[in-house]
Amino acid sequence: MNKMKAGSATVDSRTAWIVAGASLVILTIAYGAPLLSAVALRPIAAEFGTERAAPAAAPAFTLIGAAFGGIAAGWLSGWLGVRRIVLFGAAMIAAGLVLSASGGLIHLYVGHGLLMGLFGTSCIFSPVVTYVSRWFDRSRGAAVAMISSGQSLSGALWPILFQTGITEFGWRRTMLVFGLFVGASILALAAIFLRPPPEARPSLGGGGRDPQAGAPVFGLSPNLAMIVLMIAIFCCCVPMAMPSQHIVAFCGDLGFSSRSGAAMLSVLLGSAFLARQFWGWLADRIGGLQTLLWSSLAQATALTGFLLTVDEAALFAVSAAFGLGFSGLLPAYVIVIRKFYPVKEANWRVPTIYFAGFLGMAAGGWGAGALYDHFGYYLPAFATGIGFNIVNLVILLTLVFRQRDKGLRTAMA
Repeated sequence: MNKMKAGSATVDSRTAWIVAGASLVILTIAYGAPLLSAVALRPIAAEFGTERAAPAAAPAFTLIGAAFGGIAAGWLSGWLGVRRIVLFGAAMIAAGLVLSASGGLIHLYVGHGLLMGLFGTSCIFSPVVTYVSRWFDRSRGAAVAMISSGQSLSGALWPILFQTGITEFGWRRTMLVFGLFVGASILALAAIFLRPPPEARPSLGGGGRDPQAGAPVFGLSPNLAMIVLMIAIFCCCVPMAMPSQHIVAFCGDLGFSSRSGAAMLSVLLGSAFLARQFWGWLADRIGGLQTLLWSSLAQATALTGFLLTVDEAALFAVSAAFGLGFSGLLPAYVIVIRKFYPVKEANWRVPTIYFAGFLGMAAGGWGAGALYDHFGYYLPAFATGIGFNIVNLVILLTLVFRQRDKGLRTAMA
């Protein structure tokens, strides 16, 4: 345990990878919480006698709560330390699941939006990703991609288990048991493994010195560049959330069994887990901005597949391709922030970027349900998602060209 003490380890060390591994497990468990209500979408709607947009709003409220709470949690983690923030977040996620399982639609919304979102997930995802990025320099892309795979690994692991629990015991009891598990497991992992990161120092492998505060980014003022990046992440996260939250219900509409739908979600997010390691490797070589562009293009291409086929085997392939595409996006935004902004600003800039991303995922998850309720099928939702993805591609292309122009002007000076 002495190796884990503050100041005893350096960046890119064995201890850094131990911290990253523990963080991956924490995120894998935490991401299962809002995923449970997505798997149980149809039985919850049937029990409450509502349309699907009503229960689909629960994970959306989690994302909205996480978006607003993440900025404060990021700032507090720099002041109080990430371990205390994660311990509090784990307790809130557990409480949110217990509350959600205890009553009606209002309990579901308050449990997901207030407890799991504003006070729970907000204290885990952005603070942990920022925290781990400070343990790495040369392998920052690979490390951030690995821990960001908690979302994908969670989706590969939990849906089939959740579906089995829902079938055998009902969604309420499954939610209650998982809430107790979340609280106990994350509390133990955070208490043992999350220690202060090494002191910030000039980058050796991340592309030079730490950027100066106030320096232009993509030829824009730092805050204007942040706004552009926030618009970009919002537009890529809207389509990202649609298959992830609705594929189980989509498969049921096509006549496939609920187990097949859960398996398809596992394939989608399992593929994302494996692919994210590739995107992390790529980001260390070509940079976060180029990685964003290629990952967004892959996501848009795969999402088109949901419009073109209703065959079960083909949909498994499309799901795997979609996981391959979207998995590079969220970690690459962290790499961009760490490259173009000072490390001391990461505690609030990373959560601010993810604020827009969470809002995009909330809009995509809820919007897909609302469009389904209006049209009676999911294709208009997927088409809308493609439209948002195209906007994201246009923004990223513009930033890539601006960065290349700046690089050429610097080389010619």
